[in-house]
Amino acid sequence: MSGEPRADAAIAQGSKSFALASRLFGARTRHLVWDLYTWCRHLDDRTDGQLLGHGHATVTDARTAVAALRLESERALRGEAAPGTPFAALARVAAATGLPAAFVHDHLTGFEMDAAGTVYESPDDTYRYCYHVAGVVGLMMAWIMGVRDRDVLLRGCDLGLAFQLTNIARDVQDDAVNGRVYVPACWLRDEGAVIALGQPLPSGEARLAMLRAAARLLDAADSYYASAWHGVSALPWRSAWAVATARHVYGDIGPLVRRAGGRAWETRASTSTGRKLARLLQALVEVGLLRTLPRRRTLPPRTGLFTPPLPPVLG
Repeated sequence: MSGEPRADAAIAQGSKSFALASRLFGARTRHLVWDLYTWCRHLDDRTDGQLLGHGHATVTDARTAVAALRLESERALRGEAAPGTPFAALARVAAATGLPAAFVHDHLTGFEMDAAGTVYESPDDTYRYCYHVAGVVGLMMAWIMGVRDRDVLLRGCDLGLAFQLTNIARDVQDDAVNGRVYVPACWLRDEGAVIALGQPLPSGEARLAMLRAAARLLDAADSYYASAWHGVSALPWRSAWAVATARHVYGDIGPLVRRAGGRAWETRASTSTGRKLARLLQALVEVGLLRTLPRRRTLPPRTGLFTPPLPPVLG
């Protein structure tokens, strides 16, 4: 990638589910969110051999690629990024918000896990991966929105985890063809589901077994979506509207996967533009109602959910 893409075009092509919601942020927040997305998208593309999340080419030395991305990201945090690159976008976010370097490093760890071919045996292994590739992005998004309260930041992390669990369930076949499995191996064994790396998923009963395993991911995602909702009321109203919209739009993907049955993964599950607009209006009403209620002094406990280590300044 020779330069920094126009951020709004990048997010429109790379994440249709988030593109609409991102436009609901206030101008300053929106541009910083797009900057963060530009950097995150570049990491994905460089390590997966993609362009704006599309296509797939073999990356001959993924570990070296990730190491180079880490070095460039560290330079960006010091304000030394080359102008016009995705790392300059990260530098803008860091300069404007004081973004903790630990968040940046945690995100890069997820790409190192992919480069190392990490095997996900237990649900906790999968949740840990989801934190690094998406939960910490939720933390960074919340930070950009001005959140500094530890409990509210964790709700941003929960939303990122929910998104990634949904992604894994939706993309089981694409991941398998590309040689990756993120569904916990113990769940695959429980359901009698078998994945042959480099091959499409089998049909018939074998596909239904895989769907049962994916449904367990979606059940877990529902818990994280529910937890994330409790942080929405602590956000500025336009940010709350954007986050509530994204939560609904992404949350609609899981039921599509569930209902597909034996046809699951024949096409990529996605919602229509009309459905997205309906969710946008629903979120506006919900956030309006939330703002008429007394604000909670403490949020409900996150019982049983993955909790990442946060920088010491945040407890």
